Amino acid sequence: MSRIFNIINVQVRRDLALRRGIARLPIRTISSTSRKNNDRDASTVLGKRWKDTADTVIIGGGCVGVSLAYHLAKGGMKDVVLLEKSELTAGSTWHAAGLTAYYHPGINLKKVHYNSIKLYETLEEETGQAVGFHQPGSIRIASTAVRVDELKYQMARAHWHPTPQFLITPERVQELFPLLNMDKVLAGLYNPGDGHIDPYSLTMALAAGARMYGAQIYNPAPVTGLTPTSEGTWDVQTPHGTIRAKRIVNATGFWAREVGNLIGFQHPTIPVHHQYVVTATVPEVKALKTELPVIRDLEGSYYLRQERDGLLFGPYEKMEKMVLQDSWVRDGVPPGFGKELFESDLDRIMDHVEMAMEMVPVLKTADIINIVSGPITYTPDLLPMVGPHQGASNYWTAIGFGYGVIHAGGIGKFLSDWIISGEPPYDLIECDPNRYGRWTDVPYMCAKARESYGYNNVVGFPKEERFAGRPTYRTSGVYNLLQDKASMGFHSGWEQPHWFCKDGDDAGYKPSFRRTNWFGPVGRECKLVMEKVGVIDLTPFGKFTVKGRDSQKLLDRLFANTMPKVGLTNISHMLTPSGHVYAEVTITQSAPGEFMLITGSGSELHDLRWMEKEIMEGGYEVDIKNVTEDFGVLGVAGPSARKVLQKITDEDLSDAGFKFLHCKTIKLAGIPTQAIRISYTGELGWELYMEQKDMAALYQAIMAAGQEEGIDNFGTYAMNSMRLEKGFRGWGAEMNCDTNPLEAGLEYFIKLNKPADFIGKAALQEVKAQGLKRKLSYLTMDTDNVDPEGNETIWLNGKVVGNTTSGAYSYSTQQSLAFAYLPVELCSVGQKVEVEMLGRKYAAMVVQEPLVLTEPTRTRLQKKSKSKA
Repeated sequence: MSRIFNIINVQVRRDLALRRGIARLPIRTISSTSRKNNDRDASTVLGKRWKDTADTVIIGGGCVGVSLAYHLAKGGMKDVVLLEKSELTAGSTWHAAGLTAYYHPGINLKKVHYNSIKLYETLEEETGQAVGFHQPGSIRIASTAVRVDELKYQMARAHWHPTPQFLITPERVQELFPLLNMDKVLAGLYNPGDGHIDPYSLTMALAAGARMYGAQIYNPAPVTGLTPTSEGTWDVQTPHGTIRAKRIVNATGFWAREVGNLIGFQHPTIPVHHQYVVTATVPEVKALKTELPVIRDLEGSYYLRQERDGLLFGPYEKMEKMVLQDSWVRDGVPPGFGKELFESDLDRIMDHVEMAMEMVPVLKTADIINIVSGPITYTPDLLPMVGPHQGASNYWTAIGFGYGVIHAGGIGKFLSDWIISGEPPYDLIECDPNRYGRWTDVPYMCAKARESYGYNNVVGFPKEERFAGRPTYRTSGVYNLLQDKASMGFHSGWEQPHWFCKDGDDAGYKPSFRRTNWFGPVGRECKLVMEKVGVIDLTPFGKFTVKGRDSQKLLDRLFANTMPKVGLTNISHMLTPSGHVYAEVTITQSAPGEFMLITGSGSELHDLRWMEKEIMEGGYEVDIKNVTEDFGVLGVAGPSARKVLQKITDEDLSDAGFKFLHCKTIKLAGIPTQAIRISYTGELGWELYMEQKDMAALYQAIMAAGQEEGIDNFGTYAMNSMRLEKGFRGWGAEMNCDTNPLEAGLEYFIKLNKPADFIGKAALQEVKAQGLKRKLSYLTMDTDNVDPEGNETIWLNGKVVGNTTSGAYSYSTQQSLAFAYLPVELCSVGQKVEVEMLGRKYAAMVVQEPLVLTEPTRTRLQKKSKSKA
């Protein structure tokens, strides 16, 4: 190692700590200083008057918590209190590398990054506090052909956003970063405006702004207890006294689990060791006239930026080498830990260091003066947990930030807007804390954190699957029968078949930006369902029962549709106060005042929390129960489905005896359970709900009964293709908190004339009166070996005019299909546009939907045709 580096002074974070006015603490656990006497007046300890009530109490004084305090106070909230256990920035903030990037591979988080950077550009002028913000831009380096495809894929998803982003040539890469070895550089993704900021200065500027707008920041003020009250408020206990708060926000970084434990939550967050290296002055860097852009070498899995006249670079080790601080999960964070660091381990990152030296040769002779190894917090999927938490009224989280500095500004604004207005300002479902549940146990969390850290810079393919920690205990009653036949997907802890492999197929998970090994088998499954009969495991659906004196009243308030009569089913939507679509739910009234609600797998606790909030605030006398794990669900679809099911029951399943959107409880021959709930929905054919223990027996009975009809399995990829053919909208794509139901084409399900004053009714009436500016359109596309996924940019005459929401190949019509939002003047049938995919613009046209009729409609038309004959 000494032949490669001259490590002149590995004194961790010395120069940066001094620059921030922080004394470096030893790399060891230190005991906490003795607490102040409880009877001492808080004003003496804290230097200010203690508040005993607050609208919002934020726990945690890192950059995220302080940003929220700043935004709430600036937004007009009068009683905002932030409690920090030691001093501001203590935790992951103070040792962060401070990178800021417009880029994010997802769609919604681009908005968070954008809002953060725009805030940081003006914060110093607003508060008078320097923030040390550098914006030399950044370049993501592609050195393989598949990486170039990845950059093109991301460009197609970026053009309809305000984020500045460009695909640049190797020549332009070298011009921007002249110290690169260009031998392997094929392209770059360039974001002007990216850069880095001093995390300590940023936090102090946000704190100055928060105080300027009226927020109170108390430190040292550790929270020792959290007690909910019957009114939905919280008593927040500290050594200085108790604060009665309308809501609390856990923004405590790697202490998040400990604060959660105070109220019975075990948040799935875990600290990982992240290291970065700081060099002394590099003559070639010092000689430059402009600051180097940040580079991210995707194959080398590291970032590198200029630090003064030297360089700073940080790698992400592979999962077998990275280190989890799992003892903190078991034993808690050591008392007093805050601005301490871990012992560095250069050997662990040497593979990446050598790749960095190959890409940036001046590193070979650079002197290393600092190696920083500190804790950053990971969740299983690497995304933070942001928003109100199901199971505890008025308890919010802003935790699990692996990239807290770039998220802080935007997340503070996002949460502030939500808290003040009562609804999220835009869709950020991927960061909902309620995406996790009891299935997210410690072994799973640790396995996924290792995987997420080690896979930090892997190629971001569409339909990505990651397999660490799987399966959880959430496996359906037919999982053991299907696991060796299917390529499984992961949905809220559940294993669910994506597609099925037969002899001669190219098996396994083989992701690609183009059509890959599942394309043919999925076509086979679509043909099966369209012509014969297929079975699909739908167990991951979220399922709730609602009953009680006020059940109908509650649901009429929550949903924009009228409630179905006993024995009937309908599709209903929960809206936000501003009229956006919060959820889509299938509702069945199984008995007077007793309802079964079915939602998507990713919406289970997201929807439950919204309903529980309304129950508490409205004082409804109802009992709502989450029965998601109690029941298995099988879908049986296709023209022969009715015939197959009739073989195993005496119940009349004829067209006349069992109509569309009806539901019954029936007995099935040879099935030990007392009853099976069955409904005929048309979209998925027949849905059968049974206890998990009976699921395998029912599946085998159906498969045996359908042998003459050619029955077989199908998965979710085929289901998605067929739902697009039939024009069915999907929640989270065509409708979400960014869309209203009128522009999404859901008017049929929205009953503005129903007597009940459902949430969002007044807003929708106003939207209808003003008219729509955009509408959901249905596109056919001329493609080759690539199909739309959703979120692609739509062009017309060289200008961006919209975006797709979802897409797939239609096996029935032999063409690609997509839903897309377009300006109303471009929504006419026959309108031609272009859809960008992998660097090309493909011809597309607005057509009348649907291209394929639903089974009930086909059956009705066939009968009508026969009667005329």
